[in-house]
Amino acid sequence: MYDAWAVYDPVATGFAYRGKQVVKDATEARRVAISYAAYHVLVDRFKFALNATETLTGLRQRMLSLGLDPERVVAPPDSPEGVGLATAAAITNWFLQDGSRQAEGYEDLPAREGGYQSFQPALDTGAFGVPGLLDVNRWQPLVFTMVTPAGQNGSVVTYRTQPFLGSQWLGVRPFTLMRTDIHRPWIDPGPPPRFGGTTDAEFHSNVVAVIRAGSQLSPDDGVVIDISPGAVGNNPLGENSGSGHPINPVTGQPYAPNPVLRGDFARVLAEFWADGPNSETPPGHWNVLANQVSDSPGFTKRIGGKDPLLDDLEWDVKLYFALNAALHDAACAAWSLKRYYDGWRPLAAIRYTASLGQNSEPTLPRYHPSGLPLIPGLIELTTPESIGTGKPHEGLSSNVIVVRSWIGPKRICSPFGGCFDQPSRGVQWVDAQEWIPYQRNTFVTPAFPGYISGHSTFSRAAAEVLAEFTGSRFFPGGLGTHTVQAGDLGFESGPSAPVQLQWATYEDAADQAGLSRIWGGIHPPADDVAGRRVGFQCGHSAWDLALRYFDGSLASTPISIRCDRAAPGQAVVRFESVRGLYYHIESASRVDGPYMPGLVPPFQATDTVSSVNLETQAPEEWVRIRSSLTPQIP
Repeated sequence: MYDAWAVYDPVATGFAYRGKQVVKDATEARRVAISYAAYHVLVDRFKFALNATETLTGLRQRMLSLGLDPERVVAPPDSPEGVGLATAAAITNWFLQDGSRQAEGYEDLPAREGGYQSFQPALDTGAFGVPGLLDVNRWQPLVFTMVTPAGQNGSVVTYRTQPFLGSQWLGVRPFTLMRTDIHRPWIDPGPPPRFGGTTDAEFHSNVVAVIRAGSQLSPDDGVVIDISPGAVGNNPLGENSGSGHPINPVTGQPYAPNPVLRGDFARVLAEFWADGPNSETPPGHWNVLANQVSDSPGFTKRIGGKDPLLDDLEWDVKLYFALNAALHDAACAAWSLKRYYDGWRPLAAIRYTASLGQNSEPTLPRYHPSGLPLIPGLIELTTPESIGTGKPHEGLSSNVIVVRSWIGPKRICSPFGGCFDQPSRGVQWVDAQEWIPYQRNTFVTPAFPGYISGHSTFSRAAAEVLAEFTGSRFFPGGLGTHTVQAGDLGFESGPSAPVQLQWATYEDAADQAGLSRIWGGIHPPADDVAGRRVGFQCGHSAWDLALRYFDGSLASTPISIRCDRAAPGQAVVRFESVRGLYYHIESASRVDGPYMPGLVPPFQATDTVSSVNLETQAPEEWVRIRSSLTPQIP
């Protein structure tokens, strides 16, 4: 949409399509060009969707409602239809070769060709403990056991094993990120804490943190907390130590208290930000938030809060461009780390450490130096007395490690069809080897390694762009909200009363998105903290580059060159490049020229550093490099 819009702007540079047109009615031309561009890119992407037929039908009907022909694939290049078609073709061609393997349905390479292969067998979600686990420090995929009716003769047991979704993203081309080794992540904050070795204590503290969060998922404990922006948020990057904002900078007044039951807040937070397989997912979630910001009453659309005032269309296409460039970089950064470190998830870590025993008291049963610590009211060791009738651990076995935990969804569903409701059971003492996260039973834990948190990375990247784009860290009016009514939760009954989530700033909302995954049992704090820091970098680097597209300065990006002699008559020229720009290498026998093309054909850069091998027999040769927006020599 941005590229089609930029065709009719004298200054802005397109990302993949860089044609320019001057027309009498730019508003109508943009309406048609953007519609054709968006339609054909959506068709190209969503042909792989689970509900492709329904989606493609809806897209076609949308084009017809706009008075446009969805079947049209040829048009004069200077017409709005032609601009839209050319823009879609340029975008499609650029991303077909970006490493995501779109043409292969986004399937990773086979393992024998370098694709991902799980280190250990899958964990049956209905099993006890972690049978088959080889290394608790690495991701263990899940296998779902589904029992479905089979006519009058009984049931059929079906097994569905998680693949690593997005495992090929280690090699996907980002918007602006840089690296020197294609086998390493784009941004590397270091490894996650690991069981054994120098970070064992941190590993165990992260496991306990997830258990503690899971013990807080019931309003029955009566704990009330204030979730007002005046009490929470305003955290330093990568921390949760903020004490809120003294005043609302827009109203000049303190934020009103917002007391809620902690158990309601934790469950609402976990579900609001979950964005699982039946929703728009975190990148889409932040586009929804961006739309809400743009549509706020009285909001003025000035990039960076400065002149000039933009019309709705220019604001939208530029906001979507910068925001989604940052979200794309966040995906590349986070999933390259998931692939590289193959990090553990709480489900296996909690069950495994519990299977070892307790590490608090050598004189008690089930002692193991690497087990779970005993914490009264949270992690305990059952005894013959404690499991008796009316006792805290009634119904459990003796001498097992138990934790206070949410014990399962209200609605039990099979992906093969059929659901039934069971009473909400809340938080109880459970055998730690049966611990489950606060998720649907058909989801349990995402189908990829944990470290780092995608939610935290996406959210902080988006928050930084929104703050830069709008010119303020704060939501319009100094307050963003979302209200969940009593009984609207999907995983179980609740909340017991309406809960209004509140955020003063975009980063406050992003921090809550990261925290939601801890309460949801999906990530430990280490995944969240690293994700916030990586997302911060993604947001700012994408924003800085997006501005150069908007003001047209992209083509004049300075080029630093390094020449190294490889052998007699051979040299290697390396230079910093901008993905998508064309580069022309020219030579001369004198430093003051004249310079002539021909050493190598002009080429389009696909990385931030380009390298060219040159051969020459001249006793002395000078090389210069020029960039351009198109293949033509500038």
